[in-house]
Amino acid sequence: MSIRNALLALAASLCLSSSAFADTLALKPDHPQSYVVVKGDTLWDISSKFLRDAWRWPEIWHINPEISNPHLIYPGDQISLTYRDGKPVLQVSRGRPTVKLSPNARTSRLQSAITTIPANAVAQFLKRPRILTEEQLKNAGYISHAEDDHLVSGTGGKIYVANLLQDENKDFSVYRIGNVYRNPKNKNDILGYEAIHVSDAQLTLEGNPASLRIVKSYRETLLGDKVLATDEAQIDNSFTPHSPDNSIEGRIISILDGMSRAGQYNTVVINLGKQDGMELGHVLAVRKKGDVILDNYSTEFFKPEVQLPDERSGLLMVVNTFDRVSYALVMNTIKDIRIGDPITKP
Repeated sequence: MSIRNALLALAASLCLSSSAFADTLALKPDHPQSYVVVKGDTLWDISSKFLRDAWRWPEIWHINPEISNPHLIYPGDQISLTYRDGKPVLQVSRGRPTVKLSPNARTSRLQSAITTIPANAVAQFLKRPRILTEEQLKNAGYISHAEDDHLVSGTGGKIYVANLLQDENKDFSVYRIGNVYRNPKNKNDILGYEAIHVSDAQLTLEGNPASLRIVKSYRETLLGDKVLATDEAQIDNSFTPHSPDNSIEGRIISILDGMSRAGQYNTVVINLGKQDGMELGHVLAVRKKGDVILDNYSTEFFKPEVQLPDERSGLLMVVNTFDRVSYALVMNTIKDIRIGDPITKP
């Protein structure tokens, strides 16, 4: 589904009475009748001008099957809401007479189209991030020696890698093990190991150890760093937001970059992965556990403790999945988001 599909559906549906959305979506009371797309906009931003829950714009597209235009949205497009024969009509102006949107094609550079979320918010996931399983870590090669007995190597340096699985692959990536992600309910249950991308290298001579030359460095390469075949798979960054089908009970187990609290567009690690049904674009609610207080107004002699209800503190969207954990981007916050906060369906 394209961005324009979703946004056309969004705008057309906004013209319906609020009662039509009673069981689905709620409009913002001050939603505009038109909006001009500007550079830097995202679909999430535009949807949030109209909808209370911006992430639910794909649902509007689904309930408006008559809109099938496959175009993208570009800066300068004016989104307008009008009525024709008592029915809402979406029109767009692009510096020329207003025309009704239809499936006719138009030519424009794809890279100028707006995205679902800010591109720089997920840029770090385009550098082959990994979370390794215990088996992958055990089977990875490791740097046992460096040219001229160097302890630290950079671009152009030669490294010697033991236990490297070579096959026909010539391109390798070097990783340093960071956080160990554990099951909050059982600290002995390791969910995965954070693999920090250090550098890229090319095989120059097979053997054990094998000889490799570092072709690009992101940080210093050290003895003991792990070496794996380069994974060229690109992450899908279209991120169509949707709710998980099944009930979800998980927790935030880490915040990237060593932060103690997360704000908008920070990345968190959750203890749910592919094995738990996590998919790219899954939207999850973060909840702050309610405090336990004393009921000082109770008539009992010993004041009972009362558990206050959990409250939503923000929304996450899954942007990368692994076997048992996932990376999720904080889309908005109401209260502080911290390690240990529970996550559920939104």
